[in-house]
Amino acid sequence: MIKIEHLSKSFEGFKVLEDFSLTVPKGSIYGLMGLNGAGKTTVIKHLCGFLLQDSGTVTIDNQEVPDNEKLKQRVAYIPDELFFFRSYSLKEMGKYYSGIYPRWNRQLFEEMTQDFGLKLTGNIGKFSKGMKKQAAFCLAMASVPDYLILDEPVDGLDPVVRRKLWRYIMADVADREMTVLISSHNAKEMEDVCNYIGIIAGGKMIFEGDLLEMMPASLEEIFIEKLEGGTVNEK
Repeated sequence: MIKIEHLSKSFEGFKVLEDFSLTVPKGSIYGLMGLNGAGKTTVIKHLCGFLLQDSGTVTIDNQEVPDNEKLKQRVAYIPDELFFFRSYSLKEMGKYYSGIYPRWNRQLFEEMTQDFGLKLTGNIGKFSKGMKKQAAFCLAMASVPDYLILDEPVDGLDPVVRRKLWRYIMADVADREMTVLISSHNAKEMEDVCNYIGIIAGGKMIFEGDLLEMMPASLEEIFIEKLEGGTVNEK
């Protein structure tokens, strides 16, 4: 379980998160939605241990995230802005990941790269943006994480690739109870894949709930209504 309680964070006097709380049940797919600048990426950076909160707690499986290297070995993260070592090939990146993640699955890595038509050799920096995103997914999934954290994960990918990626993710959720947190503003896609949804605005959680309990209202309708401070009109 991912649990954030009363998280606050400021940068140079500007409050980015204020009394923010979130709960992601084990084995679920949780969509964190909000407009650009709402604070989604800052939440994710706390979960990955890149930022230290001003106040509040950030835990995964009841363990605090900061300075917890063993816990980080169970978490895979795909940021919106991807990073690979300069001049590395995808094969070399796989070798690097295998030294970080103790459950690294080389066979799955090779199967996925073949499935997506990615070359293991050659400079990964010369891949297209879409190919880099697919490479990041291959590396993350082959790490066999208990927790997968995604920041705008499928932006810019064509529908066939998107469907294939979600199939891999949902299979691991079903088979291993992998827990997934997705940051996105794409209501249609989140409605198709998520069990739970949270809506952040101005650094605060303004709505959190089970998608099944929200039906028959559409997620896009819920998203707009909550941001506008209205009441969802259920059909």
